[in-house]
Amino acid sequence: MKRRNFVQTTAGSMLGMSITIPLSAPTPSPDRAKKRKDRVVIEWNAHIFSPDTTKYPFHSKATYQPDVSEQPTDPLAAYLQRLDEESIDRAVIVHPEPYGDDHSLIIDCLRQEPDRLRGTSLFYPQDPSAPQKLAALVQEEPRIVSTRFHAHRGKEMYLDTFADQGVRALWQQAVDLGLVIELHIGPSYAKQVGETIRAVSGSKVIIDHLAEPHLGSAVEFAEVLALADLPDVYMKLSGLNHFAQDEPLYESAKPFTKRVIEAFGPDRVVWGSGTPEIVDTHMEEYSPEEIALVKGENIRKLLAW
Repeated sequence: MKRRNFVQTTAGSMLGMSITIPLSAPTPSPDRAKKRKDRVVIEWNAHIFSPDTTKYPFHSKATYQPDVSEQPTDPLAAYLQRLDEESIDRAVIVHPEPYGDDHSLIIDCLRQEPDRLRGTSLFYPQDPSAPQKLAALVQEEPRIVSTRFHAHRGKEMYLDTFADQGVRALWQQAVDLGLVIELHIGPSYAKQVGETIRAVSGSKVIIDHLAEPHLGSAVEFAEVLALADLPDVYMKLSGLNHFAQDEPLYESAKPFTKRVIEAFGPDRVVWGSGTPEIVDTHMEEYSPEEIALVKGENIRKLLAW
């Protein structure tokens, strides 16, 4: 679909969801998709942390270190319980920045819940061995389905430009491995992203958190909407709490999300955080079949899961 005009929004930022995990393995949960074989709900958002900082230490390059001292005894089990309560069948858990390129924790999580969970990865593009590390990780744990790039105001330590040789090499490796490129970008990087997608054929891209619209201008966000004209570029309906305060459904953002959903279309929007009811609220003009695509079917098809 053709891109639409952007309505600028302003608001403050808030922290996204994060979960901590102890060493004990949770009781395996059944695949809730058996109850609704025709429609699967998949969340792609949660960070998981461990209170055992000896076994799972934070990286020396960590941009922040969460306080994990007062967490539930078995937070992974609590997270899986939340999925059950929200009727969420499966989840793609997102490897958090504080662990850098050490993926020990997320590997342990995926092996505890091999049917219900998939995971993402994170590497430093300035590390010349990053592409090889990514290939080794996927060989070790094939449930890693994506690698993530950060590029927005406040995250310049990861990369300066998507034209950088290290960025392009890591991106190309991910594409060669059949992974999804997950982009946590601000609007000012959208034009560079478009150039990279055109340069690396076969790219499959998910843009996190509506491209953090509060971190850019309306002119810059026009370049985000332009990405909808490229194939295999998906927008994640997530991070509404970063610029809207009326939780849990953030109805104040509907004029904005309406235009983004119109630009990408229901077949290239995926849901990622909060309650799945957000999708119903922000897509009330769409059919149940189109809403089901956004709640999980698009991710399921993208990952052949």
